[in-house]
Amino acid sequence: MKNYWIIAGESSGDIYGAALARELRQLAAAENEEITISGMGGVEMIKAGVQVKVDSTELGVIGIFEVLKSIFTFIRIFFQLLKAAKAERPDAVILIDYPGFNLRFAKKLYKIGIPVYWYVSPQVWVWGKKRLPVLAKICSKMLVIFPFEVEVYAQTSLQAKFVGHPLVDVIAARRDPEIKRDPDTFLLLPGSRKNEIERLLIPMLDTVCALHEKHPRLKFILAAPREKIAVSCREKIAAYRKKHPELPEIIIETGNTGKLQQAAGTGLAASGTVTVECALSGLPLVVGYKLNLLTLALARLLVKLYRGYFTMVNIIADKEVYQEFLQWHFCKEELLPAVEAILPDGERREEVEKGMQEVALALGAASEGSALQRAAKEIYFN
Repeated sequence: MKNYWIIAGESSGDIYGAALARELRQLAAAENEEITISGMGGVEMIKAGVQVKVDSTELGVIGIFEVLKSIFTFIRIFFQLLKAAKAERPDAVILIDYPGFNLRFAKKLYKIGIPVYWYVSPQVWVWGKKRLPVLAKICSKMLVIFPFEVEVYAQTSLQAKFVGHPLVDVIAARRDPEIKRDPDTFLLLPGSRKNEIERLLIPMLDTVCALHEKHPRLKFILAAPREKIAVSCREKIAAYRKKHPELPEIIIETGNTGKLQQAAGTGLAASGTVTVECALSGLPLVVGYKLNLLTLALARLLVKLYRGYFTMVNIIADKEVYQEFLQWHFCKEELLPAVEAILPDGERREEVEKGMQEVALALGAASEGSALQRAAKEIYFN
C-alpha cells in the first residue's frame, strides 16, 4: 500500500491538496491499489479524507515579522511532522507552495531519503534564483502551474512539468449556469488573513463611500473565506460606520466566494490567488496590497518584481490586466478612478475582459483533461 503525504500551509494549498488527494485515490482505484494520504492541511483536505496531522487553517501569514511572531508554533509543527515522517517513511511527500516552511522540510526529507514532489512552485523568480540549485538537488520533480515557470527551471537539472493551473478545474466544476453577472454588484475581497484585513479593509471602505456617492445604484458585498475573518470584518465595518455614517450597506457572506465571483459585476481585491480565481471567473478587478513597513523595507532589498508586476494575473499576461496598487498607493484617491474605469461602462472594461480570457487560455483552460489529473499522474506513475 502506497502512503502519500500532502503538506499545505495556506487556504489555496488546502483546496489544491484536497483535489489532488481525490485524483490520487481515483488513479489508485483504477489500478486496483490502495493508498493512504496524510499530511498538513485545512478544512478542504479534511473533507477529502486526508488524515490531517496538523491543521494549517491559521498558518497562512505574510511578512517576515508576522512569521517571527509565530516562530515557536512553526518550529513545533516542523519537528512534529519530521518525527512522524521518520517513523512512517511515506513513499512520497507532496509539498504545495508554502516555501518558507516547505523548503526547510524538503531538505530534511531529502537527507532521510524520502522523495519530494513540489506542486505549485516557490516563487523563485521573485525571491531570486539562488534557491534553484537547492531545489534541483532535493526535489524529485517540480510540477508547475504557470507556463513561464518551465523557463525558470530550464537552467537546472530539475525536471519541471507544466500541468496547468488547478483553479481552471475548480472553477469550471463550480460554475453555475443559472448565475448571471449583475453589473450593479460590487465585490470586496479583502483577503484571507487577519493582517490583510487590518491593512486593506479601511482603504476599501473609503473607496466604497466614494463609489456610493458617485454610483448610488451599486450594491456592495464582502466575501469572507471563513467565519473568523467575517467577524473581524463586521467589527471593523461597525467601528468605521460610527465615524462615517454615509457608508452604504455592505453584505458579508462567508464561504460563498466562488459564486460571488461569478455573479458580481466588478471587484476590489487583495493581491493573491484570488486574483487568478477572478480572472478565470471573468470578474474585472482592481488589486492592491499593503505590507508591514519593516517587511516592505526588507522586501525592497530582497524581492525582484518578475516582469514588473506583483499581481499574478499581470505576471502571466506580461501586461497590466488588473491595475495594481502597493502600500500608500492603495488609497481612495487612486483606487476610485481605477475602479470606475472597469465598471460595466468604463473605458478599460473591454481591455480587462480580453486580458482575462488570454490568461485563462495560458493557464490551460482550453486543454484536454484536468490539470489535477495531470499532476496526480506525474506523481503516481513516476
